[in-house]
Amino acid sequence: MSSTADTRIDSFNFRPGRVIARKYEIIEQLGSGWEGEVYKICERSTGIIRAAKFFYPHRNLRDRSATLYAKKLHKLRHCPILIQYHTREEIMHRRIPITVLISEYVEGEKLSEFIRRQRGGRLPPFQGLHLLYTLATGIEPIHHAREYHGDLHTENVIIKRYGLGFELKVFDFYHWSAPKRENIQSDIIDIIRVFYDVLGGAKHYRRQPDYVKAICCGLKHGLILKKFSSLSRLREYLLTMEWD
Repeated sequence: MSSTADTRIDSFNFRPGRVIARKYEIIEQLGSGWEGEVYKICERSTGIIRAAKFFYPHRNLRDRSATLYAKKLHKLRHCPILIQYHTREEIMHRRIPITVLISEYVEGEKLSEFIRRQRGGRLPPFQGLHLLYTLATGIEPIHHAREYHGDLHTENVIIKRYGLGFELKVFDFYHWSAPKRENIQSDIIDIIRVFYDVLGGAKHYRRQPDYVKAICCGLKHGLILKKFSSLSRLREYLLTMEWD
C-alpha cells in the first residue's frame, strides 16, 4: 500500500446496515485501536455473526500488519483464549484499498466494562484469583509456542462469566517483532497488572490480604519476574498457594 498522505484514514465510521465485500452487513462498532476498527458483522448468506477488523492503510503499509496478524492467529489457532481467524477480504473506501480480517465473534463484554459493573467497581480477591488463573493458563500455551501477546490490559480482554469461573478471550496483538525474552516477561507483568487492576488498583491495594500482595509484589517488575519467571511458575504457584 502507498505511504502517501492521501492514504491516511483515522476513522471509518461505518453505519449499521452497510454491506461490505458484498458478503457482510455491519451491525455495530465494537472498538477501535491504533491499527484500525473492529465491527460486529453478519455473514449475509448464512446469518452467522462474525467480527471484522478494518486496518487503517497508513498503519498497514504493504499489507504487513494485517498479514502478520493473520499468520500469528493461524499459528496459535490451538490456543482457546484467542479469537479465531477465518479469512481476509479487501474493500475500497474513499477509493483506497482496505484490508479486512474476518474472525469469530465472541459473546461477552470487555473486562473493563465488566469490572465497572461490579460492586465498588472491583472484584473481591477470591474471584480475582479465579480470573488471574484463567488468564495465565490461557496465555501459557502462547508462550510455549514461543510467541507473546504484547498488549494485555482490561480493554482487550473479553469476559463471559459462568458459575465460579470465567471464560476469557484476548484480542489485538500489538507488537510484530520476533519474540524475545523481554516480550514474554512483559506479558507476565501485564497479567499481574490486570489482576491488580480488577481488585481496585492503588486505591485498595494497601487493604488487600497478604496473599494478594505476595502475587502483585507491589508491581515491582524485578520482584514479579524473580518470583514468576514463566506463566507455568505462576500457574503452579496459584495451585499450591497458602491461604490466610
